[in-house]
Amino acid sequence: MQGVFVNGSRPKSKKAVKEALADPTASVRLEATSMFGNEYDGDVYAAPAGRYDFVGPDPYTKRNFYGSITVSASGVKVS
Repeated sequence: MQGVFVNGSRPKSKKAVKEALADPTASVRLEATSMFGNEYDGDVYAAPAGRYDFVGPDPYTKRNFYGSITVSASGVKVS
């Protein structure tokens, strides 16, 4: 599970992540949390194609919602 930031802060809900991805001016960034590496860390729009599972609002202390972001050639989708 990765962390997620919307416009530099932790989102309050999965809905906030969806709304941010629908807004072309919003910044959405994934945070790598694995101590073993092998996770993408950076802007969602620059991520390689694939599925990224996230937890929020904070992956270390407060896991209230879960979701996934799928990046493909046709765009970015949250589920």
